[in-house]
Amino acid sequence: MDRNAANHTLSVEVTEYLDTLWLQRGLSENTLAAYRRDLTLTEQWLAETGRAVRLLDASSTDLDAYNAMRSKQRVARRSAARWLSTVRGFYRHLLAQQRLPEDPTQHLEHPKLARELPTSLGTGDVESLLAVPNVNTALGLRDRAMLELLYATGLRISELITLQMININLRQGVVRVVGKGNKERLVPIGETALDWLQRYIQDARQQLLPAGGSVLFPSRLGRTMTRQTFWHAIKRYAVAAGINKDISPHTLRHAFATHLVDNGADLRAVQMMLGHSDLSTTQIYTHVARQRLQALLREHHPRG
Repeated sequence: MDRNAANHTLSVEVTEYLDTLWLQRGLSENTLAAYRRDLTLTEQWLAETGRAVRLLDASSTDLDAYNAMRSKQRVARRSAARWLSTVRGFYRHLLAQQRLPEDPTQHLEHPKLARELPTSLGTGDVESLLAVPNVNTALGLRDRAMLELLYATGLRISELITLQMININLRQGVVRVVGKGNKERLVPIGETALDWLQRYIQDARQQLLPAGGSVLFPSRLGRTMTRQTFWHAIKRYAVAAGINKDISPHTLRHAFATHLVDNGADLRAVQMMLGHSDLSTTQIYTHVARQRLQALLREHHPRG
């Protein structure tokens, strides 16, 4: 958080709203921190400029002025969009409680965002990446099973590292995932990933958890792995595989979805497996598939 923002005491209304978000929507710590930062900086600026002591008292003109100030600072469009979404959510919360006569953000325009297509990998690159871990070691076998499961199910990295043994049903070949907002979903596991998962559980997991435990993929210290640990591991494996793209655990999630859509999978089914609440979020992968087809046409057709 901004150093000055950290010194600002939030109004009661903002604090109550953040508590409500935590209780009712089950947002991640990172998301809540972003909400808090946006609301804190806005309320602090309003107070410092003498416009309003609390965000509750801000007018549409006040928020326009703050927005204009941020535009002069060339704040990224995505950050501007997140700010508007944050303050709009705050005021709609107050409206629902009948603590405001109208929404002061209703006339603010949402910045247009350029569609960003996710970085993905071809099947050849994925195969090369999956083959890198040394499966003759417990850690290598663990990493191979994690990579295979990630590519086979499209899990988020936070969902993968927090999996417990009870979340896996080897007989039925499914994983029960607790995703964003504490929403549960069942995702099928392909046969190849299931084979590697069974091999890891049988041959390596006990070596990493000699004292026992419930986590499916423990760290070398027998604890829940951090996101950063697995992120660095994938970076190392990508270099060893000769992949020159900047990839992360999320890249395999994108590859999972892209390859499904490329091969004609139903978009609703992909949405359910990814845990997207809105189909429009999943539709980005139809654009990825179209882009790949256009690239193939340009490369191989005589009139491409």
